Amino acid sequence: MTDADRREFLKKSLALGAAVTAGLPLSGKSSDRKKTGRQLEVAAIRFETMARLGDPTGGRTGSKVMDVAGPLKTTIMLLKDGDLRVCIVATDFSSNDYLQDIVAKRLNMPKNHVIVFSSHDHSVPLQSAGGIPDYHYSAMSDHREEIKLYPVGERLVDQLRNAAKRLPDMLQPVNVWYAEGSEGRITYNRKGRRADGSTYFMREEDRELVGKDFNGDIDRQAPVIVFKNAGGQAVAGLVQFTGHPVTSYHPEKPVVFGDWPQTAADIVGRELADGGDPIPVGFLQGCAGDVNSKEMFNGGVERARQFGQMLGGSYTKALQELKPSARRGMNYFAETVPVPLAPLPPEETLVAEIEEIEDFIKRAKAGNEDTLECVGLNFPRALSPSYRAALVELILPWSEWALQLHRTGREDTVLKAIDLPIQVIRLGDVGILGMQCEPFQGIGRRLRKLSPLPLTIPCGYTNGSHGYITDSTNTGDREYMSAFYRYTRFRPPLREPAGDVLADRAAELLSRS
Repeated sequence: MTDADRREFLKKSLALGAAVTAGLPLSGKSSDRKKTGRQLEVAAIRFETMARLGDPTGGRTGSKVMDVAGPLKTTIMLLKDGDLRVCIVATDFSSNDYLQDIVAKRLNMPKNHVIVFSSHDHSVPLQSAGGIPDYHYSAMSDHREEIKLYPVGERLVDQLRNAAKRLPDMLQPVNVWYAEGSEGRITYNRKGRRADGSTYFMREEDRELVGKDFNGDIDRQAPVIVFKNAGGQAVAGLVQFTGHPVTSYHPEKPVVFGDWPQTAADIVGRELADGGDPIPVGFLQGCAGDVNSKEMFNGGVERARQFGQMLGGSYTKALQELKPSARRGMNYFAETVPVPLAPLPPEETLVAEIEEIEDFIKRAKAGNEDTLECVGLNFPRALSPSYRAALVELILPWSEWALQLHRTGREDTVLKAIDLPIQVIRLGDVGILGMQCEPFQGIGRRLRKLSPLPLTIPCGYTNGSHGYITDSTNTGDREYMSAFYRYTRFRPPLREPAGDVLADRAAELLSRS
């Protein structure tokens, strides 16, 4: 699909009323929020939340926390420009819309002016039971299941409320400074391609076979934003990098740790403090859909700390090149953008896949160590066969649903697009895009190419997640990330230009800011 085709698709889709204005009721147009004081004010707090041994996790075999290597950390930051207020929450925990609710109520602001950025750290306990994932579409249309907080979730919520309450009295005028570092040692592109053109999830054991310390096509950008007061002192900061933080992670041996994003953010906070108390710094995760940190399942906590020190060193080096923003103030947009979906696979394909899935589950539950591939998915030997069976059991309902639609003549009734929320902030010369999904890095690259600003920072994992969203180039493949629709309830596959429309719309909004 050409760029002109993409723009035309987006134009037609938005005309159907998919956009949501920033802080206003649903409508077919956006608000650029330009009636501001042009003097940005900022207040920020960083706090720690402790988990406990035995806390529940998201593991598929009931594994509970076996080790707590340290506290999880959250940075909450209030930004104000005239009558416009936006609150950023950057946390090691998963992002959820109930955290938006809590902060919005405490600060008396619209819910969609609160942006919860998750580092997407996998080494965290569950905060709550109940609730419905954003990618469970049919369930969401019927009801919203009540959230039941676990003790660690209750502690997080109490701390978040207390911190939010303090922020308005802490606001102070600031100027925006920024720089962009580079880091290429800790991540790799996890979408492998075989000689026959098929794709696979490149796990650590696969990565070692490809080449010595392979990293492939990765985003190396390590941007830093620093907010300085009138005296030139740093009062808060934001950093971003792209990669799943899974170095300390193992789903069957759960440890609690903030992994390398936490370590790197703490290093920047201490560096900016100039000998005083650490400055609150929040970590924003990039478009990591197809990018992993190295040594998943076997790196461990100490290796994750080393990776964090590497990234923190790259940020520290970038701080020496900080430059002030030529523009002042802030603009903000919150919209939903329709991402196009494809038809269901043919009936005969679904029948064959169901047979393959059922056979795989049976063999894996029997302990067969050779259960490594199924309908395009692949699994490492580092996971037990029972865990592999649990992962494949999750996709069977989608195939059965799609087959039933074919057999009842309703295959054309499926969704044609998903309305995916985005949040776009301009802070001086810096633009930030938050996407409620796990975007592929091609989406972020497209945004940086189209953006009119000197520095643009694309981020995923905000305010929940609609799962993996591919860029146009990676759409249609069958490995785990590109075929994530099989884990939804129930979304058809993506079709081109897929997530590229998110970058296109965000670039348009930044051009108006």
